[in-house]
Amino acid sequence: MSSVSPIQIPSRLPLLLTHEGVLLPGSTMRTSVDSARNLQLVRSRLLQGTSLQSTILGVIPNTPDPASDAQDLPPLHRIGTAALAVQVVGSNWPKPHYTLLITGLCRFQIVQVLKEKPYPVAEVEQLDRLEEFPNTCKTREELGELSEQFYKYAVQLVEMLDMSVPAVAKLRRLLDSLPREALPDILTSIIRTSNKEKLQILDAVSLEERFKMTIPLLVRQIEGLKLLQKTRKHKQDDDKRVIAIRPVRRITHIPGTLEDEDEDEDNDDIVMLEKKIRTSSMPEQAHKVCVKEIKRLKKMPQSMPEYALTRNYLELMVELPWNKSTTDRLDIRAARILLDNDHYAMEKLKKRVLEYLAVRQLKNTLKGPILCFVGPPGVGKTSVGRSVAKTLGREFHRIALGGVCDQSDIRGHRRTYVGSMPGRIINGLKTVGVNNPVFLLDEVDKLGKSLQGDPAAALLEVLDPEQNHNFTDHYLNVAFDLSQVLFIATANTTATIPPALLDRMEIIQVPGYTQEEKIEIAHRHLIPKQLEQHGLTPQQIQIPQLTTLDIITRYTREAGVRSLDRKFGAICRAVAVKVAEGQHKEAKLERSDVTEGEGCKEHILEDVKPGSISDTTDLALPPEMPILIDFHALKDILGPPMYEMEVSERLSQPGVAIGLAWTPLGGEIMFVEASRMDGEGQLTLTGQLGDVMKESAHLAISWLRSNAKKYHLTNASGSFDLLDNTDIHLHFPAGAVTKDGPSAGVTIVTCLASLFSGRLVRSDVAMTGEITLRGLVLPVGGIKDKVLAAHRAGLKRVILPQRNEKDLEEIPGNVRQDLSFVTASCLDEVLNAAFDGGFTVKARPGLLNSKLLHLPKVSG
Repeated sequence: MSSVSPIQIPSRLPLLLTHEGVLLPGSTMRTSVDSARNLQLVRSRLLQGTSLQSTILGVIPNTPDPASDAQDLPPLHRIGTAALAVQVVGSNWPKPHYTLLITGLCRFQIVQVLKEKPYPVAEVEQLDRLEEFPNTCKTREELGELSEQFYKYAVQLVEMLDMSVPAVAKLRRLLDSLPREALPDILTSIIRTSNKEKLQILDAVSLEERFKMTIPLLVRQIEGLKLLQKTRKHKQDDDKRVIAIRPVRRITHIPGTLEDEDEDEDNDDIVMLEKKIRTSSMPEQAHKVCVKEIKRLKKMPQSMPEYALTRNYLELMVELPWNKSTTDRLDIRAARILLDNDHYAMEKLKKRVLEYLAVRQLKNTLKGPILCFVGPPGVGKTSVGRSVAKTLGREFHRIALGGVCDQSDIRGHRRTYVGSMPGRIINGLKTVGVNNPVFLLDEVDKLGKSLQGDPAAALLEVLDPEQNHNFTDHYLNVAFDLSQVLFIATANTTATIPPALLDRMEIIQVPGYTQEEKIEIAHRHLIPKQLEQHGLTPQQIQIPQLTTLDIITRYTREAGVRSLDRKFGAICRAVAVKVAEGQHKEAKLERSDVTEGEGCKEHILEDVKPGSISDTTDLALPPEMPILIDFHALKDILGPPMYEMEVSERLSQPGVAIGLAWTPLGGEIMFVEASRMDGEGQLTLTGQLGDVMKESAHLAISWLRSNAKKYHLTNASGSFDLLDNTDIHLHFPAGAVTKDGPSAGVTIVTCLASLFSGRLVRSDVAMTGEITLRGLVLPVGGIKDKVLAAHRAGLKRVILPQRNEKDLEEIPGNVRQDLSFVTASCLDEVLNAAFDGGFTVKARPGLLNSKLLHLPKVSG
């Protein structure tokens, strides 16, 4: 070995202990530093040092550094590598650590460890010289036979690699430029070797020994590369053969015939997928897209992310029910019986379903209707949709739209996005497996809107009979026919549904139930369901209709029956406790009787045999069976009544009237209270009123001021100017509920007329209607719900606008019998009906002049 201007390493080196890899001279390695001594070495030596000598370390392989300073150093490997720290990168997450980039310089041997803390320092002896290698190649005469053999294998190895890679081309040039004695260390660090083999090369101090140990490693790497290249060549030939064969088989395939596939091809998922595409009944456009995608899939390696996306897309296309449908049951008589058994009342809904069945009998190609059931919660909108599917014999799928604020939920995501998926419509069709199911779009009035789009706008295409035969989901990007799907939407109100979407649906109002309907529903459906859920029988509990009526009037106040159902559940739970306690007492009594009579067992068996049989039959029943639920039992189970009939108490003084309001939860009665006091003629309105209701209040006070002389309405000082030195306060309980709408106009007029006249409004009268400045009464909506609310509250007379008289036909007959209806076209008729004895003008029309002559005396 020749040397030119050798560079000496320091005789004392700080030691970096590693156990992950072996650093050889001439090679570069990254190592992680996270133990106590190594961290201290980096911080105090590398980060604070300023000279080149401070960056030279002694790397000791195969020696783990102890986790703490308190532990002793382990036995150190005898030979290490002097290294130059090229780069230091630090981080504090998840714990403090450094990453070092180090380059090997030469071998050294540890002579003596000088200190162990804060990091080990040893006296070392350099084993080979670090030299500045010349650029000129050494002559072949100076090389021995061993180095020549090594060089030959090294060149053969590098030439087997891809020379277009820059690192490989640079390595080829280094083989000619570096001295032969440096090649074993460098090539050993490049080829695939274990740490144990690298450690053996590091321990080989003699150059001849190093050549002998490295040559077998090169030969092994060369043989491995030859085998790999041979395997790749065979695989490419097989791929070419498969690509050449498959198109021939697809072209020569005759549609409608099944070919015998080999067992290997049946196991090939792509071949099976292609077979499903050929045999599927999808439209021509969808079939072309699938054929195009399957060709792309064959050319993709499975490691590509798009491979899984394309395969999922093709599987969805194959699974969709393009032409698969169920046969409708068109027996109208059976359908009517089934609907009547499942639901009580709801005549409009049943009539519409039967009409659809009748038209389907006459025309098979009828498009599916798009219905929208609008009504308060708990009246059975969702359950009747399930019954419609059961009646038609179709599959049923429910899509909850409440809170949906992304249009991609309806139309799907485009396949360019990661994690893309089809919309809920296409997913639902895949779930049911037919193309003519009943889709229930629940809570369509509670759709949201966000930056991701408006789902209500996306539903326009779905719910349009003229467009949904060509519905295009963003994920499929192929048209799908939705014209055979029966869409049923549910909503509590149409106010929040966009007009364009509302125009595409057939609105069917589902009003609240009357008390008689609730009683029938309770005894036909709710009570049997709760008894079954709680393991009770009719022999254990009896709930009379009078008790059901008490629950409806005193413990619930709703348009539907959900709260009523929960009350029955509470009653059944309380009865279940009594039944379980009774069983426990019977069993305990039987055990005590057996224990006491153990001495005379045969005698007891003979005497009590007939009675014991009857006792065993009633063993599960407490003595008081069946438990009868009356008013006292209700009070014990449900507590004191939640609602009381307080109408007469609230109307015990002037300035109070009862109005009727419509809410998404059904109709409600609404009290209007008025009070006057000395002031400056201001009108105060409270009760969270909307702009329309505030305008109704101003209209009412203006009409009363203009007609004060006609009805002899005066303020506290006797003046016909009602706001002269008088403030008026109108309040609409309850204050926490937001109120708006024009329906309270007649109620405000009646309330103020009662206040200024000092007369009481009849306690059994409720009213609704919009007013004008000229005293006309205009029609309003929600008449049925409002009338039912008045009936629930026990009122006897309802004042309605005359143009709403046609809406009384929707009121059930028993409700119309209990109530008297007064239709009014002007406020004069309203006031006459709201007060006992009427609210007529004091003087006759013929005495109008004399009344005007006496006005100064009255004001004075």
